[in-house]
Amino acid sequence: MTPTASPVRPRLSGPDLVMVTLLSGAAGTIAFDLWGQAISPLLGLGNLAPVGLARSLLGNLGLPNGNPAGTLMHLFLVGLVVYPLGWILIARPVLSRLVPSLGWFLGSLLYGVGLWVFAIGLVTMVAGLPFFLDFTRITWVALAGHVLYAIAQVAALEWMSRRR
Repeated sequence: MTPTASPVRPRLSGPDLVMVTLLSGAAGTIAFDLWGQAISPLLGLGNLAPVGLARSLLGNLGLPNGNPAGTLMHLFLVGLVVYPLGWILIARPVLSRLVPSLGWFLGSLLYGVGLWVFAIGLVTMVAGLPFFLDFTRITWVALAGHVLYAIAQVAALEWMSRRR
């Protein structure tokens, strides 16, 4: 299957949905954190702080915001559950209806940009941080990270769907 082909898949439910959500989310989270915590700093571009953003959001909402809560929110809630389900249940069905020939690769790239707008545009404001982090260098590192996340997450999902 090429990155431009987009086969029609049966709907996932129950254990299958849980498994592909967690596994594809793990692939995306590893790609995101490898970029943001290792590669980007090595290139002198800055270090992404998703746990810090999660802690700021939780604290601004009056919730417990220690390191464990921020880590749990970033790694589990967002990376392994919410973002993959966003693709599986919302983005992929919408894109396949609006632009059926788009394919998973370009679709995931668009999804990554959407994740960046959500996280760095909206969540930062709710967390009490500057809109798009004042468009500093870290804003663009985050864009690359969210796009890499989406491509890795969707590629893993595509790979798993071919294996079934």
